[in-house]
This record gives sequence, C-alpha cells and structure tokens, in this order.
Amino acid sequence: MFIAMCWSWAAGIAGTRTPAEAAAASGARVLLADENAQLGGVADLTAGMIGEGCIGDTIPDAVTRLAAMENVHLLSRTTVVGHFHHNYLMAVERVADHDPALAASGAPRHRLWKIRASRVILATGAIERPIAFANNDRPGIMLATAARGLLGRYGVTPGQSGVVFTNNDDAYLTAFALKKAGVMVRVADSRMRPEGDLPRRAIADGIEVLPGSIISAVEGSLGVSAVKIAAYRTGQGRVITERKVECDFVAMSGGFNPALHLWCHNGGKIRFDETLASFRPNTHADAMSAVGACNGTMSVSETLAEAHAAGEAAGKAVRPKSKSNKFKAPAVTEPKRGAMEPLWFAPATGKYNEGNKHFIDFQNDVTAADLELAQREGYESVEHTKRYTTFGMATDQGKTSNLNGLGILSEATGKSIPEIGVTTFRPPYTPFSFGSIAGQNTREMFLPVRRTPIHQWHVEHGAAFEPVGQWRRAYTYPRMGEDKHAAINREILSVRNKVGLLDASTLGKIEVKGPDAAEFLDRMYTNMMSTLKPGRCRYGLMMNELGFLMDDGVVVRFAGDHFLVHTTSGGADRIAAWFEEWLQTEWTQYRVFVTPVTEQWAQFAIAGPKAREVLAKLAPDFDLSHEAFPHMSYKVGTLGGYPVRVYRISFSGELSFEVATPSNGGRGLWEEIVSAGAEFGLEAYGTEALHVLRAEKGFIVIGDETDGTTTPADVGLDGLVSKKKTDFIGKRSLEQSHLKAPGRKQLVGLLTEDPSEVLPDGAHAVRHVKDRPPMETIGHVTSTYHSPTLGRSIAMALINDGRNRMGEILSFPIEGKVIRAKVTDPVFYDKEGARQNV
Repeated sequence: MFIAMCWSWAAGIAGTRTPAEAAAASGARVLLADENAQLGGVADLTAGMIGEGCIGDTIPDAVTRLAAMENVHLLSRTTVVGHFHHNYLMAVERVADHDPALAASGAPRHRLWKIRASRVILATGAIERPIAFANNDRPGIMLATAARGLLGRYGVTPGQSGVVFTNNDDAYLTAFALKKAGVMVRVADSRMRPEGDLPRRAIADGIEVLPGSIISAVEGSLGVSAVKIAAYRTGQGRVITERKVECDFVAMSGGFNPALHLWCHNGGKIRFDETLASFRPNTHADAMSAVGACNGTMSVSETLAEAHAAGEAAGKAVRPKSKSNKFKAPAVTEPKRGAMEPLWFAPATGKYNEGNKHFIDFQNDVTAADLELAQREGYESVEHTKRYTTFGMATDQGKTSNLNGLGILSEATGKSIPEIGVTTFRPPYTPFSFGSIAGQNTREMFLPVRRTPIHQWHVEHGAAFEPVGQWRRAYTYPRMGEDKHAAINREILSVRNKVGLLDASTLGKIEVKGPDAAEFLDRMYTNMMSTLKPGRCRYGLMMNELGFLMDDGVVVRFAGDHFLVHTTSGGADRIAAWFEEWLQTEWTQYRVFVTPVTEQWAQFAIAGPKAREVLAKLAPDFDLSHEAFPHMSYKVGTLGGYPVRVYRISFSGELSFEVATPSNGGRGLWEEIVSAGAEFGLEAYGTEALHVLRAEKGFIVIGDETDGTTTPADVGLDGLVSKKKTDFIGKRSLEQSHLKAPGRKQLVGLLTEDPSEVLPDGAHAVRHVKDRPPMETIGHVTSTYHSPTLGRSIAMALINDGRNRMGEILSFPIEGKVIRAKVTDPVFYDKEGARQNV
C-alpha cells in the first residue's frame, strides 16, 4: 500500500517534518515529492523557533531521518502536476535540467511518474498574491517572499532602496531581511492599526512603517525610480494624501491563497474563509487530506499538530494494525500575527478606468479596468469574464491573479466573492514538456539505424553512406583523390561495360504463403499474380484505395501457395502492415500468412555484361545459360558453397542476377563474389550509380516519379493494370473522371539544350516565362542526373499532358536564368531491352 505526499515551494514544515514520519512509522510505503531542489519549501524563510533551533534549521535533520527509512522515497525537483480520481497522480521529475554533465551522460531530461496511492496528503502550502496598483508591472516590482528568497538563498539584494507594500504581517519578515542586508527600506501597510508582533518589532528596529498607506503609483519606465505613497482609508476606497518616495524596487504582499489545485483536481470541495480572504478546503476527503497553509492553517504549532494527525491517520488507514505513535508537540516559538485586511486594488483616483494601468494578470496583461468593462458589457459569469478578458488563462493558470480578479469583480458587482464563484482548477498544475508525456528518451533507438550484413565491408572500403528510410546504404565508393562525381561515373561505366556489385539487402522482402495467397495478391496488385508460374518473377504495382501508386517491386512465385514479394527499401514495414490490415479487417476468410523476412536475407545485384561469367566462377549447381535461366525467372541452389536464391531481374537494364543468401552468410558470399569478379574488373557500386542507371532506362522510383497523386497511367504503366480481374485495391477509383481527364501530369524525359547543364531536382516548367513570379507551372522535374553512358544530362519529369508534347521545348526558370529542355521518351538507353535479355 502506498501513501503519496505532495508539497511545493510554499510548504515545508507541513510536509517534511511530522506527516511523513508519522505515516512512515506505520510501515506504509511513503513517497514525498517536492518541486524544489532542496526539500522543505520556505521553512528557511519562516520566522520562529522549534525547540532550540530556527524553523528552517530543523528541516535537514528531518530529511536525513526520512532518507534513512527504507519505506520512504524522496523526490526533489518533482512537481505533481495532476491529481485524478482514485488517487492517481502524475508527477514530473526534472532529472538533468540542472546538470549539463548528467544530461551529457545520457540521463533523461525529465521523467514522468504515474502514481497510484492509497492515501494522499497535500502539503502544497500557499501562494502569495500581489496587489493591483498603478504601473505595477514595472521591472523591480516583486512579491515579498521573492525578495526574501533572493536574500536568504542567493545573497542577492533586489536593490539599494525599497518599499515593502503589504496588508499582512508576513511581509515584515522581508523588511527585516532587507534591513539586515543594509538595504534602505520602508513599509507601507494598508491597515490602519497593524497589531502583530512583527510590525511592533519593525518600529522598534527603526524601520519606517507607514500604516494606513498604499502605493498609488510607480514612476519609471524601464524600472522603478520612485513610488507615490498615499494615505488610505480601508473600506472607503479612496486616497487622502500622497507623498513621493524614491526607491528602486517594491516588495508587495497581498496575503496568501492556499494552493488548492491538486485538492480540486480530485473533486475536493472548497469554501471561502473571510479571515484568510481566500478559499480553503471545506472538508477532508476519505483518502485525501490537506495540511498546513494548503489547508489555511498559518500557525506553525497548529500546522505541526495537524500534519502529524494526517500522517498517522493515513498510516493507520493503510496499515490498520500499526501502533499509534503518540505525538509530543515540540515547543514552538513564533510571532503573534495580526489580522490581514483584504486589499485587491490600490486606487490612485478611486476608479478602475482612470489613471495608469492596474495589472491583475501579469502574463496576459489584464487590468482592473478590463474586468470592470467586462461587467459593464454583461459578462456576469466569472467563467465568461475569464474568457472575455483572458485573466487566469496564461501558463500560470491564475495562481497569482485569480483571487485578486474575484475581489475586483466583487467590488464592481456588489456581490460577495463566494457569490461570484471560482473558476475551474484544471491540470496540469504547471506546464511540463511534451517529451515527458511521450515517454522514455530512447535517442537513436527511437528509430534504430538498420545496417546490412555487408555494412562493415562498406566501411572498410571507404564507402560514403546515405540514409534510406532507417537503413544506411553505400552511396558511392570514392577512391583516393577521387571526388564523389568521379566515383559515381566510374561505377556506372563499370556496370555498363564490365560488371558491378550492389548491396541490395535493404530491399523489402515479404513471404506470402497459404492456399489463398494467389487470390490475395491479385487483390493487392494492379496486375495478375495468380497466373504467375512457379519459378518465374513478375514486376507489380500496388495502389491505395484512391487509385494512386504506393509501392512497386518484383513478385516471385516459389510454389502454388508460396510467394516472395519485393518492396521498396523504405516501404517494407508499411506494406507488411498494409497486407495484415486487409487480411485482419476485410478479408478474414483468406487463409494467408504474411511474414516479413527483409533482415533474414542478404541480397546482392551482380550487373553488367560479364555478370554471368562472374557467377560461373563460383561453381553454381544450376545452369546459367539464357535458355535455362531466362530473364524474370529464379533458381535455388548453391553458389561458392553458400545456399542461395538467384533471381534474374534487372534495375540497371544490363544482364543482372540478384543473389539472396541467409544473412549470417552474407559477407562471406559477398567477398567470394568480389574475389571471383576481380579478373573481370568487378567494382562495387552504390545507390547513386544505381539511380543513374535506372534513370537511363526510364525505370521509376516510388516517391520520386510519384507524389501520392500519381496513377499507373501517369507514369506510362497502365499496361500493368489488369482488365481481366474483377477487383483489386484502387480499381474503382481509376474509373473516376478526374483520373482519366486530359491534361494530367505524365512522365516524360527531358534533354537540356546544353548537354552539360543538369536541371535541379524539383525544377518547375512554366507555361510562359516572366521577369518575376508568379508564373504558371505545367510540371516539375522528378529525377535528374549527368549520364556518363550518354555523355550528357538527362532528366525525368511529370508534365501536364506530357506525352502529347514530345519534341516541345520547355522553359525552367532557375535562379535568374532559364534552362531550356526538349521533351523526349523517358527511356534514354537501350529502348529495346536487348542488353538485359542475353
């Protein structure tokens, strides 16, 4: 069983000392969360003594005792941001924000805690509220506890001369701290007769105390240069006289509001306390209690007793058989506090809409006049006023502005604050990062880099890599003193004239098996797969439901019920999921198993006029002749002693064999091929050479020649759309008029007038060239390269009505110049396909 305790900057005594120890003594597991780096809230800034020591000095000992308990878990720098039904809490721990070395070591920046507690004790303290006075947004104006914290924790004075503006005794502690630090300080107290111990001590210490006084205006634009202090009659709401006091900062305190946010998140009820002039918890809930300032208890001695009772009750509820721990109240010495008198607005003229601005919400710049205007315009509901003026809607969710706003509305309407009502407390308590919600920072493991079985060989041979989806593929293999362009041209010419070797292991591979596999693939592809004979291969297209191309690849039929589907490298996971979606949601009657096997096989393309001779050197146990092993067929056997599947398919337009072997033998077979091909001038080639080779042949790449709105007919592959099949994915969409309308973009080739000029990828063809945009475009370049085979630039493009523009000259405005290119067939090399059919 679990007890969670939450406290914030304003708490300390109520959370750290008695409730945690009392709850832990029962044997229950206790978790304490504090949003500060050091546990204890503002106990170090609180006046009084516990026993022989200052209140703040007792906190470290209490923390040490708690840390030594095995059933207590302490979380500093942790903010509980939400408290939900059944005591479910969310907390955000700032793990490494404060420590660059820790962040660099791999620690998470933030950690999200999800906590389910049997009992929750809220010791979240109270939030000091500001006072609305003229020009109260100037730099140098701060809350009194903020000024005290600068001094007590950082040794920094907020200025050289200041005014403490208050309606309660707590701010006098700030005045004492400032005087001790050598700062000139005055106190403007709106109460006519401050009666507590602290005001009397201030007068005795020589601090100028101005009772019945307010700050009616602030002078200075970039900071505080002076304030006007006015005699004020509480309840009459008017200024009597004014005097100017030079100063460079103001510390203000308008009282304290119990931090009720977590209490209200979980449905806790609240009531208005006239003494506090604020809301406080109404009753204790069964599994949730509030203690200390959070509960409206401002006395240290009362807080200690209340907190111990709450801790012991929580412990007994979780561990009913635990013994009661009799509480012996320590001797507490604390100053007697005088009554606080509410002050929402310190007028200069007595009217909200005259004089300088009186800011209520400092983040959204909402003024007292804005609230009064909302009432005059009929926004009676506080929720409507909130949204009309945006007060309380900034990132602080009104922590410092809401009650002052309610006080202004009360005075403007003549209703009491309880009658005005309160806006809803919504989580989160404070903003926190989306990253903590998303979860674990897995860094590179969020999207792991995938490497082929041959990756290390590529590294050892100086390959330059490029990302292809999650894969890292060899882009080219530059030699010493050779730039990438020269290396790519060398690799291309090696394939065209001799033989090249490509690592194609990243190619997607999915086995589709089962009695209904052929019928299933007929529905997934545009062309017929059920007529494919075992031992043969067929290039296929896949569309989505809209009739647009989504993937392509070669399908191999091993047996009547067994197929291998090749996909694009980046599409393997998506297509496997696509298959499963249709099988599991639409065609549940099909007896088909889909198995992704991309990483189970290493696959290499051996391409070029001498490819057959290289394979022959590896002693295959199958016939390599064209008659026995024609284009678009496959063989199973051994090669160089390795088990292989060999597919005679080509993405280069040359005689080509793709060899697949189990991944664990991938590098071994690769090195055997490299060794066997040495006498034939074999060279490894990378992805860029592959792209140039395929572009010379006019082969498309999904994602280059398609853009999510491209149909098979647009790229000249309408012949692969079956007219015999009754149905397949996307078939009905192809019948839509706009997909058959004239003028659609169609795939064409482009040859620039200057053979040495390479069109930029994505360049737009325009109907009419103008001096400056806008210009009407008629298409764009999809792939563009320099072809060493042809000795010139080539490009492929999607152009409006492109096939009817053959021979036409198109203009491409590029960075202040115009490149002209002729529309041609997209197949630039070996149109008949003779080189791959040998």
